[in-house]
Amino acid sequence: MDNNYDNNCPNKICNKAIIHQLIYFAIKHRKIMQSYLNETGVYQAQHRLLMEISHNPNASQNDIACSMNISPATVAVSLKKLEKGGYINRAIVEEDNRINKINITEKGKKVVEQSKQIFESADRKVLEGFTEEEKQTLFILLKKLNSNLDRMEKEIK
Repeated sequence: MDNNYDNNCPNKICNKAIIHQLIYFAIKHRKIMQSYLNETGVYQAQHRLLMEISHNPNASQNDIACSMNISPATVAVSLKKLEKGGYINRAIVEEDNRINKINITEKGKKVVEQSKQIFESADRKVLEGFTEEEKQTLFILLKKLNSNLDRMEKEIK
């Protein structure tokens, strides 16, 4: 018998099989996206940071850390690498020289634009062959899954 079905409930798909497919999708998607994004010359963590900076110009290191829900120390390490690579620059705030405003350079903007094109192309390819109705159904189902996860997360806290 197919592993996707529960032996106790023939003709019903096993919950474990559904979860396995979701996890398999997430892992494979991440691996493929990392491969595509490697073409930009920026590592994954730096890439995410660069995208955040492009959406929030003049943000401070602490602002970025808060919006990304990561530690300021982690942000500092990646910012150094991005600055060294010429993707961002920092401007000291005159009123408080402990604070830097982070901005993206032209080189960084090119990476962001290249990344956006990669994401758009990948999104199209992933959903290739889906009808609008299937996409709508999938979207509703995924929202329902996320709602269940949100509820579980609240129970943990």
